[in-house]
Amino acid sequence: MKFLVLQHVDVEHPGIFRDFMRAEDTAWDTVELDRGEALPAPDDYAALIVMGGPMDVWEDAIHPWLAAEKAFIRHWIVALERPFLGVCLGHQLMAAALGGRVAPASQGEVGILPVALTAAGRAHAFFDGVPDHFECLQWHGAEVAEPPSGSAVLAASAACAVQALAYGRRAFGFQFHVEVIASTVDDWAAIPAYAAALRQHLGADGAAGFRTATAARMGDFNALARTVWNNWRRAAFAP
Repeated sequence: MKFLVLQHVDVEHPGIFRDFMRAEDTAWDTVELDRGEALPAPDDYAALIVMGGPMDVWEDAIHPWLAAEKAFIRHWIVALERPFLGVCLGHQLMAAALGGRVAPASQGEVGILPVALTAAGRAHAFFDGVPDHFECLQWHGAEVAEPPSGSAVLAASAACAVQALAYGRRAFGFQFHVEVIASTVDDWAAIPAYAAALRQHLGADGAAGFRTATAARMGDFNALARTVWNNWRRAAFAP
């Protein structure tokens, strides 16, 4: 079994999900779209994971590969009906590819912030064993403003009504981050767009407090990541 991972900046990789894949003897290929790497034929891959990035879903004129990526995602989910997992930008790309609308967030989220499962989320296998309310790392200035027709909204926050989506039996996306590892905050703070958002939301010295708070919660984040990953594997690969 081999997975395909689409990345939009080298430091937004699958994080702790890589450890899970290694432990399961799951191989994966990474395509770095922002570096001009080409999308492969999907034939050899059992699942598609799409990660975050500092660009926005609607910036096709700036990043021409976004249009091809959205078409690829739509084909993967709708035509092939294969397992899909989208994180942050990947979640937004899933929504846009399936006919939803992504827009600048009315209130961006940066920090360790609460998320709540919806009624659909509490009943869904993707969040089996996850508390109705939990905290996780957020770092986004865009959001799914209108979910795709036929999708289910599984989680929300006070600032973002679509924190997690399910489409069909095999495609899932979430706006928040559970894949974080020890280097995440420093790696992402080095990206100019993310650094600006960090200063806007947490102040000029916000990175230090964010780093400390993330480190203190790393065990919780890793446990949540493991639960979500296992749930995705069971739900997405069910017969």
